[in-house]
Amino acid sequence: MDRMQRIFKLHQILAGRRYAIPRGQLEAELECSRATLTRILDEMRTFFDAPIEFDKEAGGYRYGRAAFELPGLWFTPSELFALSAAQKLLAEAQPGLLDGQLAPLKARIDRLLGQDHLGGGELAGRLRILRAAARQPDTHVFQTVAGATAQRRRLAIEYHGRERDRVSTREVSPERLVHYRDNWYLDAWCHVRDGLRSFALDRIRVARMLDQAAKELDEAELDRHYGATYGIFAGPARDHAVLRFSAERARWIADERWHPDQEDRWLDDGRFERRLPYADARELVLDILKYGPDVEVVAPAELRAETARRLKAAAAQYD
Repeated sequence: MDRMQRIFKLHQILAGRRYAIPRGQLEAELECSRATLTRILDEMRTFFDAPIEFDKEAGGYRYGRAAFELPGLWFTPSELFALSAAQKLLAEAQPGLLDGQLAPLKARIDRLLGQDHLGGGELAGRLRILRAAARQPDTHVFQTVAGATAQRRRLAIEYHGRERDRVSTREVSPERLVHYRDNWYLDAWCHVRDGLRSFALDRIRVARMLDQAAKELDEAELDRHYGATYGIFAGPARDHAVLRFSAERARWIADERWHPDQEDRWLDDGRFERRLPYADARELVLDILKYGPDVEVVAPAELRAETARRLKAAAAQYD
């Protein structure tokens, strides 16, 4: 049997007896050597806080308290690696978020990963997470918004919108937190505008949790509103963009998922065509521009004209 099986079996043996069990009997039942039993006893004390005591008179071991149970979370090495990666990603995505709440779990995971057969703590230094164009929200605002979202309470916020460069006061019912392109957004029902809106968390100046219960919306309704079109802009699709990528760029684009309802096809000349819905062209145009000569907007005419205008304005700066 493997190490985890022996730990579980040892727990069953000690939990089922009120008296100390001789070392030799434990070695026989666990089918292991004296050194292996010593190592398992040490691991149970260190990683699971097991109250194992040694009884000199009996020459054996027992639990110091009868109520002890092994923790309910059992992880394989690959699961521990995934947890460590998730914790590092969370720390990078929003420093300070849930640090206090996750500290005990993180400490235990670190101890487990520190074992020699799991790399001796090597993994932490082998994970690299890069953030691009991330805007940092206030930690207190983030925690207030996250708390209200989880507890289903309304929020009073002061929001500084970039487009109009104006601060407004809103009362909102938080529905979902969204991490999109290295930035955080709040999908919420705005009681001032009487409709669904998205708020960038880094633009929320002040957030205060209210006593009123949040307005509950069906998840399918949220998906229809926020997932119908391309990017962060929500609402029903206004049109469909048809983009054609060069054969060279297609090797990357073909493997990318831009929208659940995208329609893709390869052209006879090796180019790649993508069709996808959009409601607001602003984000889509910016993404098209970064591909330069490797993409052509085929339709609609309005999107093609706007992209051409932007490209000409950009090129004019270099004339």
